[in-house]
Amino acid sequence: MTNIQFIQNQTNIVSKSIEATIKLLQEDCTIPFISRYRKDQTGNLDEVQIEQISKLNKQFDEIVKRKESVLSSIEEQGFLTPELKQKIENSFDLQEIEDLYLPYKKKKKTRADVAREKGLEPLAKMIMSQNVDDVEFLASKYINDKVANEDEALQGARDIIAEWINENTFIRKNLRRLFQRKAIISTKVAKGKDEDENAKKFSQYFDWAEPISKAPSHRLLAMLRAEAEGFVKLNIEIEKEEAIDFIEENIIKKNNDTTEHLELAIKDSYKRLLEPAIANETLQEAKQKADIKAIDVFSENLRQLLLAPPLGEKRILAIDPGFRTGCKVVCIDEKGDLLYNETIFPHAPQNDTAMAMKKIKSMVNAYNIEAISIGNGTASRETEFFIKKIAFDKSVQVFVVSEAGASVYSASKIARDEFPNYDVTVRGAVSIGRRLSDPLAELVKIDPKSIGVGQYQHDVDQTKLKEELDNTVIRCVNSVGININTASKSLLSYVSGIGEKMAENIVAFRSENGAFEDRKQLKKVPRLGEKAFQQAAAFIRIKDGNNPLDNSAVHPEAYGIVEKMAKDLKISLTELIGNKEKISQIKPENYTNETVGILGIKDILKELEKPGLDPRKAAKVFEFDPNVRTINDLRTGMILPGIVNNITAFGCFVDIGIKESGLVHISQLKAGFVSDVNEVVKIHQHVQVKVVEVDEARKRIQLTMIL
Repeated sequence: MTNIQFIQNQTNIVSKSIEATIKLLQEDCTIPFISRYRKDQTGNLDEVQIEQISKLNKQFDEIVKRKESVLSSIEEQGFLTPELKQKIENSFDLQEIEDLYLPYKKKKKTRADVAREKGLEPLAKMIMSQNVDDVEFLASKYINDKVANEDEALQGARDIIAEWINENTFIRKNLRRLFQRKAIISTKVAKGKDEDENAKKFSQYFDWAEPISKAPSHRLLAMLRAEAEGFVKLNIEIEKEEAIDFIEENIIKKNNDTTEHLELAIKDSYKRLLEPAIANETLQEAKQKADIKAIDVFSENLRQLLLAPPLGEKRILAIDPGFRTGCKVVCIDEKGDLLYNETIFPHAPQNDTAMAMKKIKSMVNAYNIEAISIGNGTASRETEFFIKKIAFDKSVQVFVVSEAGASVYSASKIARDEFPNYDVTVRGAVSIGRRLSDPLAELVKIDPKSIGVGQYQHDVDQTKLKEELDNTVIRCVNSVGININTASKSLLSYVSGIGEKMAENIVAFRSENGAFEDRKQLKKVPRLGEKAFQQAAAFIRIKDGNNPLDNSAVHPEAYGIVEKMAKDLKISLTELIGNKEKISQIKPENYTNETVGILGIKDILKELEKPGLDPRKAAKVFEFDPNVRTINDLRTGMILPGIVNNITAFGCFVDIGIKESGLVHISQLKAGFVSDVNEVVKIHQHVQVKVVEVDEARKRIQLTMIL
């Protein structure tokens, strides 16, 4: 089987598209570049399909590598038969390959190895053949200085038979299927932990059982965390009798003197070898599926968060609210640069409200502030009410933004490099302001795991999580495009073909030579060669540059095509851009070439209609219910405005303007069955919710969207 066939067997993608994609990936083309600018070669595959091909191609290479290692190991031991070689070469199932390798795998000395050293393998073979009428008499022939009596000889033979049964690929494969279909996962509270305060959050799992195939991702991960923290004991099993009956049906062919010994060997093999191994495999497989689900939820939440509506290039006054330590206030300009910072004390214990109002009003006027951004942490609602009492001389929009991860950013090296002369409170407030103007540009500076939109994020495979979150950030950054003259090093590093080191070089070049005036200047950046330019150029934007196409998603390789379009229409390039009437007269088939096909030309025409259009929506002002400030103000039946701030597999959490977010369970999202929370709600979506239950002691709020 070739890699193309392997990928095709697991996807619905045609072989021609797979082949073209692999070729482009081998040429060091990035996924965003391939999906956007090589549609004609790939057959219009999107980023997700290209990522799938890339992963499966790597998986194929890993399987081939593992097969070579297994074949080499068995051959070195002198046990590689033509039949075994063919079985391994024909298999592309890693589990099956490991099963075939199991008898030859180097392992610690087993009971079967000890029995073999005593010379008992011939006895085991004769019992296994089931052609013996007097097993006791046969066993007596194997008594020697290492074997004391018939019972010891028979026990040793059974140990060898138990290992053979364990290594039988047919039995392992079918038991595995049995576990996948029928295994029950159960948990019991660990001894002495039922009264432990820390264990109470896992009280649901003190006595729990369900089929592992039906356990949802979040529940399985919760059980595993409870076990890891020592609060419960976890077990996976199927009906023992069904498993042993199946093995006996496939091993015992006759009813004679050997039967009893085979039955004992089967029970021992299942209890000691097969059940623990396959139960563990089943749990690991279920954990992998749970990880994938949790990572998918996290990456989708992150995508929505990164693509949240930006306010745009505005002058912003940002506030990191607080009580005792005051509210840290900063003023930033259109580019996000810090203009001024101040601390005010409008709340208890100081209650210096009049002076705080005077200072805010003065800053709004002095720095021509257009919007105010308030962090949604402690004292957020109180600060919002305080701001709304101020009679400004002009209209100023007020927004409440998520400050999740702002403290992580403020203490990071990135923040220290940006603001070496300011403390963490100033940096955190700046981050709150920048999140309003451009969430994507600011949030890429923070480890996604610190943004607070994950589900059991510390319990999943960390390598896979990082890979998927990085891919999500890359997709978001390149779908929006970035202004190369204002982008931070962090943002630039996610641009197709650039990376961290090249981003540093671009920022250094910009500092030394001033703003970029056209995309071609990128080639002057140290170590940025033709390949990197090809991959990156179309994802950067240059506003008011020498060439109007530099502020669009048109790739420089297609500039000649666009210039020809304008020439054929007898108008200038500037007159063509945004001119729907003229663009509609262009026939795509007249402008294809070896690099840009019909799909590419259609994309160019769409881009020419609205060059550099940001795919994100515009930011909207949102107001919470002014009568609800703490959990104590909530009453059952209240209908409140809220903002979705986290999505999980079992529902979504909604910010209703107090410290605690409320849960809308998946069953309460809308009337009727909901299979996927993301079908109904998105991160930052404005929703109406009704209060169903309030547990003040546990700080838990149950909400419904079925009004």
